[in-house]
Amino acid sequence: MDTVFETTSRRRRTLDPKPATPVLFAHFVLRSSNIQPMIDWYSAVLNMHVVQRTDYICFLTYDDEHHRLGIVNLAGLKVPDAKTSGLAHVAYTFRDIGQLLSTYRRVKNLGIAPARCIHHGPTVSIYYRDPDGNGVELQVDRYATKEATAAYFQTEAFKKNPIGVVFDPEALVQAYEAGAPESELLDMPEGPPAPGQSR
Repeated sequence: MDTVFETTSRRRRTLDPKPATPVLFAHFVLRSSNIQPMIDWYSAVLNMHVVQRTDYICFLTYDDEHHRLGIVNLAGLKVPDAKTSGLAHVAYTFRDIGQLLSTYRRVKNLGIAPARCIHHGPTVSIYYRDPDGNGVELQVDRYATKEATAAYFQTEAFKKNPIGVVFDPEALVQAYEAGAPESELLDMPEGPPAPGQSR
């Protein structure tokens, strides 16, 4: 009986020399000596769930990505202070102003208060601190398209005030529940420029 040998043909290929851009921001990883409060906080604020947890690390996600956050469990870590270089904050975008405000109210009822609320011009943003002091921004784009939002960065208004204006989230909740149109809710409020260090 003849033995048939199958051969697989291979074509040579060349790596593309042009710079590539990522297709996705996948996840970030935090080190903590405070792991259970950190897991509880991110589960509450971002509606995350635990994918897998060991004594060393916990992986969490909020969508079909296998993990969006890793928290490494290490004893004896010091919390960075305001004079430590590094990451200022991470930001998450919600679908609309209603989702942002409902998240604000839900986590407020859990005892989680915002650190700052700033209308930046291109985004309406609510900033929080996790149990280790890391900055987390929850935001909604002011404009309907990414192109329109990006265009705001080139305006004179943004050049004059690149940080934005502080707003009262309770006033925004009241206006939302009173039926104010979304365009009005997303308008930049009157007020002096917010102090820096939010971006």
